[in-house]
Parts: sequence; structure tokens; C-alpha cells
Amino acid sequence: MSVTTGHVKRAFKYRFHPTDAQAAELSRTFGCVRKVYNLALAARTEAWARQERVNYSQTSAMLTAWKKTGELAYLNDVSSVPLQQALRHLQTAFANFFAKRAKYPRFKSRKKARKSAEYTTSAFRFRAGRLTLAKMAEPLDIVWSRPLPEGATPSTVTVSQDAAGRWFVSLLVEDPAVKPLPATGTAVGIDVGLDHLLTLSTGEKIANPRHERRDRARLALAQRRLARKARGDGANRAKARQRVAKIHARIADRRRDHLHKLTTRLVRENQTLVVEDLTVRNMVRNRGLARAISDAAWAEFRSMLEYKAAWYGREVIAVDRFFPSSRLCSHCGILQERMPLHVRTWTCADCGATHDRDVNAAENLLAAGLAVTVCGAGVRPQRSTPSGQSATKQETPRREP
Repeated sequence: MSVTTGHVKRAFKYRFHPTDAQAAELSRTFGCVRKVYNLALAARTEAWARQERVNYSQTSAMLTAWKKTGELAYLNDVSSVPLQQALRHLQTAFANFFAKRAKYPRFKSRKKARKSAEYTTSAFRFRAGRLTLAKMAEPLDIVWSRPLPEGATPSTVTVSQDAAGRWFVSLLVEDPAVKPLPATGTAVGIDVGLDHLLTLSTGEKIANPRHERRDRARLALAQRRLARKARGDGANRAKARQRVAKIHARIADRRRDHLHKLTTRLVRENQTLVVEDLTVRNMVRNRGLARAISDAAWAEFRSMLEYKAAWYGREVIAVDRFFPSSRLCSHCGILQERMPLHVRTWTCADCGATHDRDVNAAENLLAAGLAVTVCGAGVRPQRSTPSGQSATKQETPRREP
């Protein structure tokens, strides 16, 4: 998602069904894109070892030279645009590395890397709803599951194939329909969990659909059958791997659809949304909870919430992950010394208020988030404790689902 000239640039993703010739052409393109990316990464890594830097322009010149060699002459058989785009993506990866936003770029694996190719306007033709890519005589057979914005013309087209063998095309267009919504003045605290996916400061609890659990038996059977296939049994092993991938894809599709509906509703109804700044990557190291946390997709939920808030003029505030939201009394501000995970309701010893653990946490997150907007980023509300200590000076608590 990006914004230019007042309009949001938005990607619309569709399934399509290629002919045998188109599938073969795209598979060649995917392989060439991966090869060029890896060659350029190797060249830049060697230069990095010599304490030199190689930029995009230099790798582009290398690509021209590679095409003239007998060993890599096959790179001329596919459109040059996806190959140039691969070099641009590598340049972005290095820019993120140097800015300490990401780790050092890694080589793309033939089996594990995402199969995709990006085409810019010079490498495709889009007329009357028919998309034709470079090096192809026929347009793609796209399943138009929803219309593009009226009069929209793609600036970039990305073709991909997932592990389940499904083909997708993503069209990046300007969407004038996406504009800030009328201000509501409402704010909500959102506590994520496993028993309930979300608990809101309004008291509403949203059930956790547990998408993975619904297909767990079928997935386990498919995985056992895959494990029994010998590694040298190429075709049968590939079929078994694709059956597993199809089940994973079905689970991911259901999860994504649910999160889209949920985040759209929350953004439309609230001006300010307060969440906890969780490090999901570290939390899934807990082997007992890794599967449940991954299925809940907290990171994907937050990502959707943030980009939709940017689209519609809303604000998302992330409260420090060490803020003891579950142990604070939202009525009097007293900090409880201990709060085991099995305790779902508790009564404050100071004021006598009885709390639902998750609702209380959501209310405290909302209060902390509103304090941030008033006092400045990073400020946490100072709460009194029975001993008179500040709540923020207590021992750092563990994450409490």
C-alpha cells in the first residue's frame, strides 16, 4: 500500500488459469528471476567481503554481461523486466539491511522460495479487462472475483504460484474509493488472546475460530503420507507435498478472510485503536503455545489493522509489551503482585472491584494508549501500588495471554 497524488495505491489479487504454454513460460521466468537474484546477491556479498559496495546500476550492467555468456544465454528467452525488478528488490533488501530494518539478504531456494515475477507497464498490455504479459500471445484467463476501480489502469502486475500449485495475478492500481472516513471520536482497547481471539475494552469478546484445529486430522494424515514417501520418489513425493500445501492454503485463506472482516469492522467503528506491542516471533518459541499462537495470527491482525487505519484516517497506538495490563486494577490502579494464567476473574483487594481478566486488560490498554496521545509517544501512565511504588518500576512481567 502506498499513497501518491492523494490516492491510495492498492493491490487487487485474482486467481487465473494459465494455458500449458503460459505456465511453461512463467515457470521459466520464475527460475530466471531466482537465478538473477542469487547471482547478484553473490556478487554483492563478494564485494562486501572486500569492503566494497555494489549498487543496482552495477548489478544491471552485470546482468547485461551475463546474458552474453553461453552458460546464461537462456536469460534472453524471458522478459527482461522481471529480471530487472529482481535486482531492484535486492537493492531494497540491502537498503533495509543497511538501515537496520532487516537481516542480511538470503539466497532464494528453488524449493522454498516464493515463485513470483513482477512486470511493469512496458512488459504487459491491459485493455478492456484483458491482461497480456510480455512473451505471451494470449491474455491470461483471470477469474474476476471482484471488479477493479472504474477506469483503473495497473502500474505493476505481479504473477505468482503458491505451494499448492494455484496461480495468482496481483494488479497495483490507484483506488480513489479509499479515503478517510468521518471521524467517530470513539476509542477501543484490544487485548489479543487464545481462549478468545480479541477482547475489547467495551466488554465484547470475539471467539477464536481456531482454523487450524478444524483441519488438524486431515493435515496430520497428509503429512504422514508425505513422510512415508522416499526422497528419491520425485513425482509421488511432489504430489504428497502438494496435498499438504493445499490443506495449509485452505486454512490460511479462512484465517485471512476472517481477519479482513474483523479489522475492517474495527477500523470503521473506531477512531483510535490501542493494541499491545507484542513480539510474536519470540513468543512462538514456546513449544507448548507455538501452534495456537501461529493459528491466531496476531502479527497479521496488527498489520491489517495498521494499513487499513492509514487508509481510512484512523490511529493505531501500540502500548509497551511490558505494560502489566492484566495485573492492574482498571478502577483504582493498584498493581497485583501475581496473576497466574489460570486466573480468569479476580477481585481487587483494595477497592473490591471484580474483573474479567481480559476485559480489564483491554481497559488498561485503552487508558495507556490515550495517555500516550496526551503525554507523547512512549509514555506510560503511572499507577500506584499497595506499597506506593510506580507500576512501571515493578519487575518486568511475562507476556500474559
